[in-house]
Amino acid sequence: MNNNKSTIIFDGICNFCNSSVNFIIARDPEGKFSFAPMQGETAQALMKQHGIDNPNLDTFLLIKDGKLYQRTDAALEITKDLTGFWKLFRVFVIVPAPIRDVFYRVFAKYRYRLFGKKDVCMVPTPEVRERFLG
Repeated sequence: MNNNKSTIIFDGICNFCNSSVNFIIARDPEGKFSFAPMQGETAQALMKQHGIDNPNLDTFLLIKDGKLYQRTDAALEITKDLTGFWKLFRVFVIVPAPIRDVFYRVFAKYRYRLFGKKDVCMVPTPEVRERFLG
């Protein structure tokens, strides 16, 4: 496991989640983030290490500096390290996480219907393959 980078754990079969990973990669030229599909062994070990024994596929996780972030907390923390104006989204931290996460959970519930899903996890391109953990 790469301890030098922040690790994003995502639903590897979700089309929206895969698009989000590609979005992050495009705005992370320094390679600060590694990625682990939730269905993989690395993600399972990281989740267990952080006390998540039965993860819901309705979230993605960020492990940064040894701390676990979930749902909107993870998304807002990720924006800190992206290029461009994405840092401005940090303004949403003024909204309490339970309120932000209501909207997140509703979206997550319907994301497969809206964007579809794959039968298997995405296969990264050779250019970014080293950023993906098994």
